[in-house]
Amino acid sequence: MQNVGERLRAQGRRMTPQRQRVLDAVTRLGHATPDDVVALVAADGGPALAPSTVYRALEALESLEVVGHTHLDHRAPSYHLADHADHIHLVCRSCGRVEECRRELAADFAGNVLAVNGFVADVTHMAVHGQCSTCATR
Repeated sequence: MQNVGERLRAQGRRMTPQRQRVLDAVTRLGHATPDDVVALVAADGGPALAPSTVYRALEALESLEVVGHTHLDHRAPSYHLADHADHIHLVCRSCGRVEECRRELAADFAGNVLAVNGFVADVTHMAVHGQCSTCATR
């Protein structure tokens, strides 16, 4: 993340205070919807930022592969630092709990998709829906 400013400048953009605040919020939150980021930025003591500014900052940071996102459900995406994309999200449809598992567990799946369809699957962007161990035993 140290060279985010350099990467932005290489694209004719710069690391604005607003983008830095959004990046700091994503870093602090771990996984966050845009609304979560808006709320944390609003409470960080800095000047108010419009939600549209936060969304544009997230898009700029994602285009640089500094942050990434996953769709845990049919609502807003969940943003995280790109170097945190080392797992798959497991989303319980009953209680809403979100767990993580190692992405290596999807290696056979990705290999089968490649062999059958010639498609290289990005499992780091994946959320698997089902039931957590607690809900499944009820």
